[in-house]
Amino acid sequence: MTTFRWGDPADAVTLPSSVRNLLAAALGVTEPRPAAEPVLPEPAPLPDFPGLDVSPAARLGHATGMSTEDLLTARGGAVPDAPDGVARPASHEEVLEVLRLAAEHRVAVVPHGGRTSVVGGLRAVREGYTGVVALDLSGLDRLLRLDRTSRTATFQAGVPGPRAEEMLNAEGFTLGHFPQSFQYATLGGFAATRSSGQASAGYGRFDQMVVGLRAATGAGTLDLGRAPQSAAGPDLRQLLLGSEGAFGVLTEITVRIRPRRELQYAGWAFPSFEAGMRAVRALAQDGPLPVVLRLSDEAETAINAATGSGAEAGGGCLAIVGHFPGADPAERLVEYGGEPLGEEPGKAWEAGRFRAPYLRDALLDAGALAETLETATFWDRLPQTYAAVRDALVGTLSAAGTPPMVMCHISHVYETGASLYFTVVAAQAEDPIAQWRAAKAAAGEAIVKSGATISHHHGVGRDHRSWYAQEIGPVGTAVLHAVKRAVDPHDVLNPGILLP
Repeated sequence: MTTFRWGDPADAVTLPSSVRNLLAAALGVTEPRPAAEPVLPEPAPLPDFPGLDVSPAARLGHATGMSTEDLLTARGGAVPDAPDGVARPASHEEVLEVLRLAAEHRVAVVPHGGRTSVVGGLRAVREGYTGVVALDLSGLDRLLRLDRTSRTATFQAGVPGPRAEEMLNAEGFTLGHFPQSFQYATLGGFAATRSSGQASAGYGRFDQMVVGLRAATGAGTLDLGRAPQSAAGPDLRQLLLGSEGAFGVLTEITVRIRPRRELQYAGWAFPSFEAGMRAVRALAQDGPLPVVLRLSDEAETAINAATGSGAEAGGGCLAIVGHFPGADPAERLVEYGGEPLGEEPGKAWEAGRFRAPYLRDALLDAGALAETLETATFWDRLPQTYAAVRDALVGTLSAAGTPPMVMCHISHVYETGASLYFTVVAAQAEDPIAQWRAAKAAAGEAIVKSGATISHHHGVGRDHRSWYAQEIGPVGTAVLHAVKRAVDPHDVLNPGILLP
């Protein structure tokens, strides 16, 4: 069943008995029903796409994303979104050929990078199509050009994050983009979802790193970005960044790179989430701004400390700070009530920063519901948004008889605002998918009502479309559909994703 788990089985997490006992005592978690073997639906016939693979292994390997709903569905033995086959093009021209054949035969095309979507971004609509093909971009895996003078690098879109870092590090550079999906996601996926990494305070979001791109569309090729900035009309790159494969398939990406530098990490304790929020806002607005800046609320701090994955903060909140040598914000943090905890909490966070998805698998194995959601808003709305979303999650799950643990941290900061990243753990109900959908719906309504965005870095996918429609309004929705008609006239690119 490793297809429907995160990452490398060798890195899987096993919950100690003390944590299982805590889950049982605090939340009433009991062992789940055993996972069922997946049953693939009969495949529809496909045209002769470049690199086509219709084997059961290939179809299962591209059957789901990585949301809790995806994993629970697959563990129940159903893979309704499995493609009928997998196309593996080896060039931009072969991607164009896939799109041409798909239009001719009315086949839906779902671009696949590292398949780490947690918002239903790989669940294309089947109705009205003769079949579904997964477009696996792993064959587009080269560094095409490194420009030391301009400090840019051009990669093919299928390059995984670790491989990009390896190639850049060999030349003394880094991209500096380390989201939680880093070990498996691709550069094309980062761009298509407007990814934001754990070091974004210093290096910026991925969409800020992109200076040029190439995309295959249903109307031909788009080559965009010939200068660092331009006043030559609207920036069409922004139409592809965050488009989630609905407007085109990214095949090449030119990104800004930086000289590689080591970070120094430290932990800081604050007496409350409110006090810590004032401190991180001060750094974001007036500096010195660290490269990594994260603040956990009281619940997340306490639970991480109790499970051995975080540091004690005296009943308050833990902040993790990573900065370049010579740019230590310690003086400002002390000014705002921070207590230094030394380098160990920061080093521990760095060592385990990609562990959370493995922990979710272990929680699902134990019979817990475990999922995350995130948002972002302006500083003046942040406390109210935090309270509203937390209350919505606690209220909905408690009313269903499964009172949850809800944890939160500020994961990314800006001069004008910040993101909130919530983690929810509860006992699984009889129908855990319906259980989570109800909680997610309540949280989504709270986010919209508070004036925040429905997603800061997870994307829209299928799961967030209704709230995205409210966010951009009817005129914005009409604009997106007009773009879709122009670049995908046969409507075969990831149908049902992104567009309200």
